Amino acid sequence: MMATSTPHPSPLTPHRTTVLCFDFGLQRIGVAVGDVTIGVAHPLETIHGESNEQKFGAIAILIQEWQPGALVVGLPLHLDGTEHEMTLRCRKFSRQLEGRFNLPVALVDERLTSEAASQDLRAMGIGGRRQKAMLDQVAAQLILQTYLDENKI
Repeated sequence: MMATSTPHPSPLTPHRTTVLCFDFGLQRIGVAVGDVTIGVAHPLETIHGESNEQKFGAIAILIQEWQPGALVVGLPLHLDGTEHEMTLRCRKFSRQLEGRFNLPVALVDERLTSEAASQDLRAMGIGGRRQKAMLDQVAAQLILQTYLDENKI
């Protein structure tokens, strides 16, 4: 059997296989949940908040409820793979998550996930305001599914 390496080594234990994923944005943070044992991600909710403290308060409630073994954050990049201002903000957000909640955080390339999420929602007949309300959490689901596909137990 050939050994393979994964870009995001799984820090999960058999008892903590739940993963929360965040699609970070300045206005909204999409959240998805998944489990590495079954390898499926689901959209969970979209966090809105005026301040970072409100957003981190909402995240703390989710972490308390779901008890994840790890967190995933989508990393926005230009199409050519170079970083931009939001990349730096996402890196800072991931460091804050790790520091506040003492959980490992994996960064996953999120290029084109918002567009793919929009297409998926349109295919389900969801558009306009309903789509806007769901877009970030569906994008988080796609980001998390990428992570789960790369980190099968």
